[in-house]
Amino acid sequence: MTTPAATPDLPTPPNAIAGIGLDLLKTERVVRALSRHGDRFARKILGEDELRVFEARRQRDPARGVRYLATRFCAKEAFSKAIGLGMHHPMWWTRMQTLNAPGGRPVVVLSGELKAWYEARYGAAHVSLTDESDLAAAYVVVETLKRE
Repeated sequence: MTTPAATPDLPTPPNAIAGIGLDLLKTERVVRALSRHGDRFARKILGEDELRVFEARRQRDPARGVRYLATRFCAKEAFSKAIGLGMHHPMWWTRMQTLNAPGGRPVVVLSGELKAWYEARYGAAHVSLTDESDLAAAYVVVETLKRE
């Protein structure tokens, strides 16, 4: 049996998928974490902008606050899988936020060391979120970096 020849480095087509990530979470886990750790849990997971939205939603309806926190937790997990790092440096909870564009579409917003690391390796990141009373989920697609 022969060993196949090494695959030559082929040019990457524009807008190719570099990574995907998916996370699913029972919202009861978030309820338990909040009851055990209080707001400290939310401050560990959410970035500054996300934290403001979480607090406003929770004030209007505690269940909406839980679902918001759960979807953002899922988005961070899915993103970390899509870029292949898991929760290892430079990936950290607060450095990846999922915010909403004016029309409501969720968008990935990176900061700090993660932003510089990501921009050197990848193109656009796309996130989709969903939740029900007992489940939250996020799906992330990361594009390849367009080389000029």
